Amino acid sequence: MLQENELAPDFTLESDQGEPVTLSDLRGKKVVLYFYPKDNTPGCTKEACSFRDDHALIAMKGAVVVGISPDSVASHGSFRAKFALPFYLLSDPDHVVAAQYGAWATKVRCGKTTEGIVRSTFVIDEEGRIVKVFASVKPEGHAQEVLAYL
Repeated sequence: MLQENELAPDFTLESDQGEPVTLSDLRGKKVVLYFYPKDNTPGCTKEACSFRDDHALIAMKGAVVVGISPDSVASHGSFRAKFALPFYLLSDPDHVVAAQYGAWATKVRCGKTTEGIVRSTFVIDEEGRIVKVFASVKPEGHAQEVLAYL
C-alpha cells in the first residue's frame, strides 16, 4: 500500500457519467480518494452515504470525494442516482488503479483466500502528494474520521 508523503500515482478512469476523470486534473484541491468493494452492498452503501451526508463539510475543507470500485460505469450510475451521491464514482474493472495504490490484495475470509479490494482511503493534497492513508477501514463512521483529519 502506498504511504504518506508519496506522490499519488496519476490515473484516468471512466466515471459513473461515462466521462474520463484524471486525478491530476483535480490538482489545486484536496482529494479524498476511497476504494470500496461493491456498489449496493450494505457496508459500501453505508460508507457512500456517510460521505454524502458529510459532503458539504468536506467541501468546506477544500476537498473533493472520489470513490473507486471494480463495478461497471452503469452500476456506478444507478448506485449514485439511487443514493443521491454528490461525488464521482470511478470504474476500475481491471483493478489497475487499485493495485497501484495497494488497495487490491489477497485476503483471507472464513478460511478462503480471495483477491479483492481492501477498503482504504487516501487523502491527497493540492500538489498531488498523499498526506494521509486510512487502511482497512470500517464503513461506519469513516467519513467522520476523514472529516476530522481534514
